Amino acid sequence: MALLVARVTRTAVVVGASSGIGRALAHELAADGYEVGLAARRLSRLESLGADLPTTSYVARMDLSDPDDARERMDRLADAMGGVDLVVVSAGVGFENRALEWEAERDTVDVNVRGFVALATWSMAHFEARGHGHLVGISSVAEFFGNPVAPAYNASKAFVSRYLDGLRSRASAGDAEVTVTDVIPGFVDTEMAMGKTFWMASPEAAAAQIRDAIRAERSRVYVTRRWRLVALLLRLLPESVTRRAFD
Repeated sequence: MALLVARVTRTAVVVGASSGIGRALAHELAADGYEVGLAARRLSRLESLGADLPTTSYVARMDLSDPDDARERMDRLADAMGGVDLVVVSAGVGFENRALEWEAERDTVDVNVRGFVALATWSMAHFEARGHGHLVGISSVAEFFGNPVAPAYNASKAFVSRYLDGLRSRASAGDAEVTVTDVIPGFVDTEMAMGKTFWMASPEAAAAQIRDAIRAERSRVYVTRRWRLVALLLRLLPESVTRRAFD
């Protein structure tokens, strides 16, 4: 007699799915069998993406600059999906701000710090209640040095990495099986690249490596892998050397 094996549906939410790494990763996760919740500000792009995915998709307009509203929308999205196993926070902003205008710095902190924490804490509470889950945050090699051209951006990415470190420690001491992954990209060909071309990876190549890190439940991954060496070098170099790169 043939044995019937119940198929467990895995669910994921990608925040920032309308473009770049988030959009490419939604394709990777759907190909892996995940039902995918797609969240971002640009609803029409999400609807177009959802129509292209091979698994069931859910769409939610979400703006991380309004963190309380973003958390409420995550509640509704999770309810519609019957719970969420994986959350990827890929949304972020960055501006060249040589004039150090307050609005640009404020907007970067609002999205990359306040918005990120709003969804990271939502995710941890959700996973701890379910007994399992996986949180993925996108930081950057920019975290390893100060940037006079975009100071808030680099600082915000350092915050993301250290915050994920704290959540990972929390998870290891808790009863739930929660994985926390810090994705540290170098230059990826997205709207956030700010004209950089050195060692540029495509969003698809970056997403494939992030998918592998999710499968392996890695704590930290550099995308692409060669940026691990750059990060090591940046840690060793004195500030005076990295500063000259912007002179």
